[in-house]
This record gives sequence, C-alpha cells and structure tokens, in this order.
Amino acid sequence: MSKPDSKLDKYAQRDRLGLWGTGDNEVVGSLSGFTRLLDKRYSKGLAFTHEERQQLGIHGMLPYVVREPSEQVEHCRALLARLEQDLDKYMYLISLSERNERLFYNVLSSDIASMMPLVYTPTVGLACQRYSLIHQNAKGMFISIKDKGHIYDVLKNWPETDVRAIVVTDGERILGLGDLGANGMGIPVGKLSLYTALAGIKPSQCLPITLDVGTNTESLLEDPLYIGLRERRATGDLYDEFIDEFMHACVRRFGQNCLIQFEDFANANAFRLLSKYRDSFCTFNDDIQGTASVAVAGLLASLKIKKTQLKDNTLLFLGAGEAALGIANLCLMAMKVEGLTEEEAKARIWMVDSRGVITRDRPKGGLTEHKLHFAQLHEPIDTLAEAVRKVRPNVLIGAAAQGGAFNQEILELMADINETPIIFALSNPTSKAECTAEEAYTYTKGRCIFASGSPFAPVTYNNKKFYPGQGNNSYIFPGVALGVLCAGMLNIPEQVFLVAAERLAELVSKDDLAKGSLYPPLSSIVSCSMAIAERIVEYAYKNGLATVRPEPVNKLAFIKAQMYDLDYPRSVPATYKM
Repeated sequence: MSKPDSKLDKYAQRDRLGLWGTGDNEVVGSLSGFTRLLDKRYSKGLAFTHEERQQLGIHGMLPYVVREPSEQVEHCRALLARLEQDLDKYMYLISLSERNERLFYNVLSSDIASMMPLVYTPTVGLACQRYSLIHQNAKGMFISIKDKGHIYDVLKNWPETDVRAIVVTDGERILGLGDLGANGMGIPVGKLSLYTALAGIKPSQCLPITLDVGTNTESLLEDPLYIGLRERRATGDLYDEFIDEFMHACVRRFGQNCLIQFEDFANANAFRLLSKYRDSFCTFNDDIQGTASVAVAGLLASLKIKKTQLKDNTLLFLGAGEAALGIANLCLMAMKVEGLTEEEAKARIWMVDSRGVITRDRPKGGLTEHKLHFAQLHEPIDTLAEAVRKVRPNVLIGAAAQGGAFNQEILELMADINETPIIFALSNPTSKAECTAEEAYTYTKGRCIFASGSPFAPVTYNNKKFYPGQGNNSYIFPGVALGVLCAGMLNIPEQVFLVAAERLAELVSKDDLAKGSLYPPLSSIVSCSMAIAERIVEYAYKNGLATVRPEPVNKLAFIKAQMYDLDYPRSVPATYKM
C-alpha cells in the first residue's frame, strides 16, 4: 500500500536511497551486498543464487548450497520441532523475523493453525510476562511519559515514513494477566505480525508502540531486569494530555488515515478513549470491537444450527468489561437490525459482574455508565448459578478471565434449560478460559455449541468427534484493517464490525458446523481476511467513507494488488552484467 506520490518524487527518493527497480522488486545499489545480507527486508539467506552472490559481492560469505524458499521453510520448521518449550519457539520466530523478514512470514503462512498460537495467544501471554528477560532486538517504539511535550520528535526517529497501521498499548491490562507495563510490547508486536501474515499489510507500514506510563505491579518495579519506567502509573490529566499528544503526533507524522488500534488498555480508559477519538481519528479498540465482532460472528453461525435469529435468544454474560460490553453492544445493534426496538433488545441481554447480575437498583452498586446501559429491572441476583436458573439463558458467554467459572453445575444447568445450549468461553490465555472444550461437551452430554478464545484440541464424546471453533480476534482485525486502509477511511463506524461479523458468519460452511466449529478453518484465514476487507471496502464506498479515488471496479483485485508479496524480490536488475 504505497502512498500516491508523483513519479518525480518516487524517482528522487529512490535515487537518494540508491534503489533500482519498482515496488517490491527494488534493488539497493548504494548498499553493499554484505549490508543486504544482514538487512531483514532484503536478506534471502541461503536462497541467494550463485549469480546474485557474485554480482552483489557476497560470494564466499555463504556456504556453497543454494536453497529454494520452500526448503528454507522446511529447515525452519525442523528447528522449531527440536524446541520443546513454546516460549523458546516464540523467541526463535521473533529472531527469525529480525534476520529474514520474508522467510518469517513464509514460515507463518506454511501452517497458520500451528504457527499462530506461537506468535500470538496463548504463547504471547507468557512472552509478555517474561518480556524483560527475553528482550533482545529493538522492535517498535517505546514512548514514555517522560517524552510528554515532544512525542512528535520521538516519532520522527522511526525510519519508515509510510506507516499505515499502528497498534498501541499502555500495558495496563495485558490479556487476562493484568498490569505488565512496558512488558506489554509483545502484544503490539504480535498483532502486527498477524496484520502481515493474515492480511498482507506490508511490515514496513506497521508500527508497534508501547506507551510507558509506569506500572503499579510491585514485582516489576522491583525486577532488576525490568525494561520499563520504574514509576507508578500516571493518571488523571497528565495521562489524558499524554494520550492526546500522542494521537495528534501520529496524525502529524503519518497522516490522517493512519490506522491506530488500541490494545489492552484498562476498562475505564479503553471505553473513554474510544469514545473520545473514534469520530475524529481512524481508530478502533480490538478488545472491545474486534472481540465483539468475532463473537457475534460465532453467534450468527451457531444460529444456523438452531435455525433461530439472534433476537429469539436470551444472552447471559459473565463479565462486564471491555470484551463483554463490546459484544453486548454489537448484539444490541444486530437485534435492532432484526427488527427489535432498543429496549426489547436490552431485555434479552443480561450481565454478571463481580457483584452479581447488573440490575438498576442493586444495593451493591458499582454501576458505570457502560454497565448501566444494560442494567435490568429485576431483584438482586448474586451468583452466576442463580442467574442461570432465574434468567434461563440460551447463550452463556464468558469474558471475565475467570478460569473454570463455567463449572459442572453451570454447564449442566445450561443443558437442562436448553436442548442445544450455546457456550462461549472467550477469555485468554488458556488458563483463564471459563471452561475447557472437553468440560463443555462432557457436562452438556455433547449437546452444546461451543466456542473459545484460546485453541482447544478436538474432543471425542459418545463416539462423536467435535472440533471446537476458536473465536480468535485474528479472524476480524486483520481483515478490518486491510479494508479500512484500502478504502482510505478516516474513521471507523461501529457498523463496520457488524459488517465484518456477518461476512465471517457467511464463510462458515455446513461441514464446519457439522463438526462443531463455528468458524472457518484457520488455514483459510487469509481468504477470510480478504473477503472481510472486500465487504468493508464496498461498505465504505456505498456510505461515502472512502477517500481513495477513483473507486476500483474490481475491489477484490484492487485489495490483492496492495498486499505484501511473500516471494523474494529480485536482488539484481535483470539487465545487470558483470
């Protein structure tokens, strides 16, 4: 996705950088072959041919053998197989990404289902907990509260000018692990690797950022290896002014249509910042909106089995944080599309937080504005089990990071109430899942429709094998980002996430549903991203939100033309002679 510079500008820039050729097949003339060998963007490792080695002046710097890219992938996978611990595999892959960028993405693409858990959930949770220990290479930018007043100058240090997508965290609520401060950088790094692997957004156009405003976790403040600011978290006006300066600095540095994805901010800040910036910046919060979209997609797919509409069901949420409220709001929107009034839709959405069911006059209080939106007129209900008995939900959704909360009693109650209960245990990492797939199928006697946030192995119950679907945000956010960037959208309405959910649900086949999966196979996730992006681009042009002109006739072909090429570029001009 290159900015529409004039030809003169492009040639002048290439001349300054010593670039020959065009697009992904640019050749660095002013850089030495040795520099190219070590530069992750241009290195081919042992895939450099003998001719290239001679012409680039790196002959003798590599062993004699020349490997095909497919052979390099197999070699990398053989090395991965020798490692026993997932964290070691994570470190190997991150190191590979710093040595040979295209090979890294080819390895990911060779088996998405196996590789994705290594570079993102659940392994990234462990990586974040130990990020200070395993940190080796400079990746992304750390902008601290000490930089307040000159954030733009800090951003100018980033060498790439054509940045299209930023994933930013302040590390306060990393997955279900809490305040990890600067160690949270593993999340933006992991998210953006999936931007490229799953949606073809060029790595040079992606920038992971951690806003280091301190941490309140004592063990980190006392850790001699901790890489972050050793201060308590900044709050109040100081924090708000820092975030505001950051947002405006990003636009000043990279443009109004630079996508800024908020990730793993604490609940109060996440909702507040999304509300503040969503209409004036190209931004979204994946914990709120991406999670909502993938969950609603799963619900829409599950209703194909039950042959009902969303409005015909009662939903009970365990949790009332970013994920749960995001899902509830998108369900509300979907039910209204199906013909319910807002009040009718709200009556079908119940939420349980740490103080019990959210009711308007509950004596325990603790109602924020966002929770109050879904408060029911009902007598107090203190426990989840009691809520299941009294509300009698058709759908039970866990998004509270309470491992094991859907115990045998809860699951058996859901099976007693429903012939086909829908159970979503969405919390990450795996240790925080409300129940396992095996527990869900066992305690509902194989009758439930199950989805989870973390991957679970297939389960055999009563001689039937179930393949539980993983409601991973990766089905949504890469495709949303690709569509937004291709259309040049300047902001992202909530409707975009319902559009994405509906499109993802359409991609679930009868075979997927028959084996118990509410999502397409992970192996097809790149195709899912392109399909979602295509639908979003169509939505953007239809609703006057696109700024890229002229409107492409074949939108899918246009999207494919913008995507990252996994093939190695030419290393020497075709006409080059010794």
